[in-house]
Amino acid sequence: MKRYINAALLYAILAMAGGVFYREFTKFNGFTGKTTLSVVHTHYFLLGMVLFLLLLLLEKSFSFTGPKTGLVLAVYHVGLNLAALMLVVRGVAQVLSPGLSSGMSAAISGMAGIGHILLGASLVILLVQIGRSVSAGQK
Repeated sequence: MKRYINAALLYAILAMAGGVFYREFTKFNGFTGKTTLSVVHTHYFLLGMVLFLLLLLLEKSFSFTGPKTGLVLAVYHVGLNLAALMLVVRGVAQVLSPGLSSGMSAAISGMAGIGHILLGASLVILLVQIGRSVSAGQK
């Protein structure tokens, strides 16, 4: 259970850092348009902090953590951080407007897509694990 608390705390800090970076970086560069930097904060808060706080509550109630849970959570962490990193890369490029080539833009989108796929797959596997624990506890 401690790893869920630590992960929630880490993602809360990353979310706040992402929000501060967005605000200060855009202000420093005089940027007033839309940028993907604005969603790094919410990705880390919801997909990071809130999810791990919910997992903490579910673990306390159903003890779903098994031998494969660590691997599933590692994939989840990689997916979330890869997606967030690509949001930052695209956001910085939008603010600095270097005019990304279509290939570079596609590469950033592809990497963010891989992060989201890892997030989705690991979340489904985690929900299946939780569902099995819940149904086993009801018998």
